[in-house]
Amino acid sequence: MAGIMIVDGPEPDDALHQPDPTRDRKTDRGGSIFSCRGFVNIGCLLILGLGMLTLFAGYPIITYFLQDKPSTLGGFNLGGINATGQVASITGNWGPIDVDTPDDARTKTDYLTGKTWQLIFSDEFNVDNRTFYPGDDPYWEAVDLHYWQTNNLEWYDPKSIMTRNGSVEITLTNEPDHGLNYTGGMMSTWNKFCFTGGLVEVSVSLPGFNNIHGLWPAVWAMGNLGRAGYGASLDGMWPYTYDACDVGTAPNQTINGLPLNATIDGDTGHDGVLSFLPGQRLSRCTCPGESHPGPVHSNGDYVGRSAPEIDIFEAQIGVEGLPGAIGAVSQSGQWGPFNFAYSWFNDSSTLIIPNDTISKLNSYKGGVYQQATSVVTVTDQEAYEFNGGKYTTYGFQYKPGFEGAYIGWIANNNLAWVLHQEGMDADPRVNISARPVPQEPMYLIANLGISQNFGDVDFANLRFPSTLRIDWIRVYQDPDNINIGCDPSDFPTAEYIKAYGEAYTNPNLTTWSGDFKQPQPKNRLVDGCD
Repeated sequence: MAGIMIVDGPEPDDALHQPDPTRDRKTDRGGSIFSCRGFVNIGCLLILGLGMLTLFAGYPIITYFLQDKPSTLGGFNLGGINATGQVASITGNWGPIDVDTPDDARTKTDYLTGKTWQLIFSDEFNVDNRTFYPGDDPYWEAVDLHYWQTNNLEWYDPKSIMTRNGSVEITLTNEPDHGLNYTGGMMSTWNKFCFTGGLVEVSVSLPGFNNIHGLWPAVWAMGNLGRAGYGASLDGMWPYTYDACDVGTAPNQTINGLPLNATIDGDTGHDGVLSFLPGQRLSRCTCPGESHPGPVHSNGDYVGRSAPEIDIFEAQIGVEGLPGAIGAVSQSGQWGPFNFAYSWFNDSSTLIIPNDTISKLNSYKGGVYQQATSVVTVTDQEAYEFNGGKYTTYGFQYKPGFEGAYIGWIANNNLAWVLHQEGMDADPRVNISARPVPQEPMYLIANLGISQNFGDVDFANLRFPSTLRIDWIRVYQDPDNINIGCDPSDFPTAEYIKAYGEAYTNPNLTTWSGDFKQPQPKNRLVDGCD
């Protein structure tokens, strides 16, 4: 206890520790919280609480509704840009519209109505040494495969495509590759950039000479549910453009051998049979619950889906009805199912050729694997690699669907011909319904190859290397009908492609049910529905 002082009695501060209600009532004022100090305290607590609530709950909500939504710009995971399906915003020339596109090319007067359309995509190819191996470019990708579907004599190798001197060059050489005697190139915007409706133009210098047969350069478009060169993805998809449930969706375009007209007056090389197509895989007849990307009609039927094709051009030598070996381009639409004898309804209201002195209806109308609507037009004879080296413009403008739909092709900077959808109307001769102008999201393809399927090949006089040069490519749309992207809500593709990714990435899979070993969706007319 040493050092501790104990005081027995009152201390000076005892009053602070011994409350006395009687003594302190004036100070305490009865203990009521309804005082100025109480209001200040409660107000301070409310402000702090609201601040915390706003910071941790309100701010994220406000930001979500006010910030701009990121755009995919047509990019998707498989074959697209990154795992989120978004095209990154990177400083430089990576947007869908090339920064080098001239201001006067940012709009375009359309060829059929005179309306001003706006640019939605362009590539000027002004940066040299661009390559197109997988992952090199946000929009274009070159393939590494043999295009066996048309018995091509070359291997498509990404090394054959590069930008140089303000153009993209696709070169065909007689260099052996993968056991084939030639090496060429093909690139596309598959699953990266797609559009539905609009105007596509491309400035081109064609390869080789304007009078030597054999080269097969092309620029074209295809529906995103089929990838060019990947057979399993195309099996039962190309060249259909169809949204009806009838015999047109069936294998060989017949059920139990009917209609008889689908077995006669067709392909003369196949005993007059009209079609060898396997049937539309994703048709309007698809049974409920079967694998189908959708969507559905109001009556519950699936929308018929496919991989249609529209060719900006395929270059050839010679025009039927015109003398001499002259450079020309075939500009076509590919269709399925087929008209009787491949004869579409081409009269003065559905077929328009503004200048029939240089443009002629193609005598080739189709075969067991495709029906073609095609016109051949004489080109600028100096817009060839070894005959002047000039460039000229080709393209097509189209409106998808049925009523008022059309495709118009451009050659030599002018409208070459127009097909109105009524030309592909229902054909009671083979019991099929009308075929719409392609409604699928379309991607772009450019390639240079060699194949005897497309015509004679003058091996002795071809010169190698030969190069297809593209100065620029531009896509426009009506500002009142902008539809960009490979996965639009009314024609979705992303989930289906993701589900069957190997069909779109393995070129060795040539058929859907055979190589890929996937079941064919049941067709209620052919298989019945459980």
